[in-house]
Amino acid sequence: MTQANKEKQAARDFIRKKVSEALGEMIEAQIIHAKGTPYAMIRAKDGTFVRATDTKQLDIAVAAGGTMLKIYTQAPNTQAFVALTDRAFDKPMEHKQVEGEGGGPIELAWVGEKKER
Repeated sequence: MTQANKEKQAARDFIRKKVSEALGEMIEAQIIHAKGTPYAMIRAKDGTFVRATDTKQLDIAVAAGGTMLKIYTQAPNTQAFVALTDRAFDKPMEHKQVEGEGGGPIELAWVGEKKER
């Protein structure tokens, strides 16, 4: 194995380890994304809305009083759903049609069998 191949393998091993460590959290995030991502909006006193990015912002808004909070859901992500189901239930079989030359039949022969015509 060359040095370059060893380095690539070490990088793959490193990435595989990191992904494995975070796999549970990543799957949960994908499930949330597939269902639709919830998020909170805070209405400031001037009437503008700001997306809350952490719980501290929500706590400050509640403590300030007179601030309206709204929770929205981002539309479900079809790609995330497909990716999850493909991995959970195996990717659906794709229909493939095999044809011979010019759309005709395929000629089969056993190995070692003499072709007669």
